[in-house]
Amino acid sequence: MEDLGTWEIIFRVLGRFWPAWIGVVAVFAVSIPFRRRLGLYGRLFDSRIAMAGLAIVLFWLFTALFAETIATHGVLQQVSGMGNKPPGTVTPDGAGWYLLGGDHLARDVFSRMIAGSRTVIVIAPFATAVAFMMGITLGLPAGYYGGRLDTTLSFAANLVLAFPVILLFYLLVTPEIVDTGLPQYLALVMFLFPLLFVVVLINSRWRVTPAFRTKALAAILAAGGYFYLTLVSEPGTAVAILPGALDLISMPSNILIVFVSVVFVNSPTVFRIVRGLTLDIKTRDYVAAAKTRGERPWYIMLWEILPNIRGPLIVDFCLRIGYTTILLGTLGFFGLGLSPESPDWGSTINSGRRLLTFVPFPAIVPAVALMSLVLGLNLLADGLREESLRD
Repeated sequence: MEDLGTWEIIFRVLGRFWPAWIGVVAVFAVSIPFRRRLGLYGRLFDSRIAMAGLAIVLFWLFTALFAETIATHGVLQQVSGMGNKPPGTVTPDGAGWYLLGGDHLARDVFSRMIAGSRTVIVIAPFATAVAFMMGITLGLPAGYYGGRLDTTLSFAANLVLAFPVILLFYLLVTPEIVDTGLPQYLALVMFLFPLLFVVVLINSRWRVTPAFRTKALAAILAAGGYFYLTLVSEPGTAVAILPGALDLISMPSNILIVFVSVVFVNSPTVFRIVRGLTLDIKTRDYVAAAKTRGERPWYIMLWEILPNIRGPLIVDFCLRIGYTTILLGTLGFFGLGLSPESPDWGSTINSGRRLLTFVPFPAIVPAVALMSLVLGLNLLADGLREESLRD
């Protein structure tokens, strides 16, 4: 076996992504014939910008799902003699190639870039979703009721927004702060908001049918409560609520710190958006009609106001996932939270920048991947904005 040429590298890299290509084509093939029945998602296929953004996002989503199939080597696998090798170099045993070269520790740059997509795809959407549920749950009553509640919550949100982000991250990852259990205590509060949001949503909608409401709430509290406890509980830490045998979900402390940091930074901005939209929507006639019917405040907020502000929130959600992706890259670049051997794109860019002048590929490859995902999210958000304005 010989080293690969430029075109051979390109074709082999594209070929390795075959599960992602099949996934993107399958989603488009299933969605396009039924796009008129799929609401806002279906109307994305009327916009070339939105289709391009959706294709890029789906590409990275399927790449993360099939990372083991696409990668050619292990994330931490080191092959002797492959340190800082250029793309297309054949391995010493002749069994394969480092398609995009090797890093300074003789690890495959291509495989680590593929594995890094999973870190981003898992953390960014879920952290953004938690931030949105927290911002919505607090922003709706602040805008609807006003008064002291609005003043207090707005002051707290502005206080967080005024705090330097990078300094906040440095504080959260310092050993002294970690030993106090502050990240775990913050997680206890933040992860409670999705469960609280769903409970209030169900209770406000089916309050008039107490039999169904009671059963639904019991099921949600049982399943959601256990998921919440097993998510925040971690044996050997300051928050060890469940015994080890019942703690089925283990979130490493470094991932938890990153998760909490992202939610802590994003939720005040979401709160301000929801509050501002609620201040405008609550003066509309259909809100006055709901009050005349005798509907309770939480029903009006969640079933009258929230559906009518979904357009801006959906657009901001996509944009905020992009911001979160950049934030995760920034955290990894500065070595905050994530472990040094993590394949996340920020950490690999940071480790590759030291030899950027001589061996550029270990830093350029994850940087291009990060840029492409953020570009796809921004294009998708632009398409969603255009289609939502037509409602």
